[in-house]
Amino acid sequence: MAAKRGQSGLSLIVGVDKPSGMSSHDVVNRVRRIFGERRVGHTGTLDPLASGVLCVCVGPATRLDNYMVGHDKHYRVRIAFGVGTDTDDVDGEPVKFGSVPSAAFEELFALETLARFVGPQKQLPPAYSAVKVGGVKACDAARKGRIIELMPRDIEVYSAKLAAIVPGNGDVSVFWDVDFHVSKGTYIRALARDIGVSIGCPAHVAALRRTSAGLLTLDDCVSLDVLERMGVGASLDPVKLLGFRFAFLDETGARLVANGNQLPASEVELCERRHASAASELCACTAGVRQSCSAPEDGERIAVIVDNKLVGIYAYKEQRQRYNACCIFQTGVRRGGDI
Repeated sequence: MAAKRGQSGLSLIVGVDKPSGMSSHDVVNRVRRIFGERRVGHTGTLDPLASGVLCVCVGPATRLDNYMVGHDKHYRVRIAFGVGTDTDDVDGEPVKFGSVPSAAFEELFALETLARFVGPQKQLPPAYSAVKVGGVKACDAARKGRIIELMPRDIEVYSAKLAAIVPGNGDVSVFWDVDFHVSKGTYIRALARDIGVSIGCPAHVAALRRTSAGLLTLDDCVSLDVLERMGVGASLDPVKLLGFRFAFLDETGARLVANGNQLPASEVELCERRHASAASELCACTAGVRQSCSAPEDGERIAVIVDNKLVGIYAYKEQRQRYNACCIFQTGVRRGGDI
């Protein structure tokens, strides 16, 4: 049967190294053209200013979106001190100017300042953000001159490491290059703003690069030009990116999954990725994979594989000793070349 218009028959995930100056939606549109597939979505917006890791799902794989969000992330950011903007980044209009304390040029001061921002905390999102209040995005309201009152949110900064202190230019007195590891929902622009406030001067993000999102890293990503040349050859393993334990099913199990049926726990042999050397793993079934030695936990989600494609996500129900279907892919999701 021929694919419907706008449907390529493909189901896969790619990692895109988004260029600065391009919106995440622009990337999605480019990927649609590359694969001839209208069902394309990303799993975590990057501001146009930002570059780096963007996970993009193609075809039925877009249903993985609910399982690929909410991860912690790593960023390299350049914070500019001396100027504040309405968007808290260099793309915005300057709205505040201020002198920068001389201590901001000293490494020890920078390290001590950043250390105060490590840990759980409340963060007020930027006025120009995708946070919705009453169904309206704060950024859309701000562009119309109306500021929506946003509420602080719980976030966590796992680490904040100073990479360099760089002399500024013009109204910007100094830059700090910082590597952040943060929880979901953290705005790096807001961190830059608040760091400036903490030392008594306005600040904004001058440059931003996302280096990882969950288990997806820059090493997994390709530029859009390379993606154009590689096509499906750039696809990644969704099982690896999900980080779930997984099970390989035979023909009988495949028929159960195809109909969304429950899977008896006794018929499911859990596997996981190897974390030790191959020589130390006596129960390895294939390279990089071993049988799992621990029982499933109630509510644990697993990835189900048939013919080397992801065909479903199931959740374990301890009381009934069964796995229930959460998401079934009639067109299995391609596992890519990184397995």
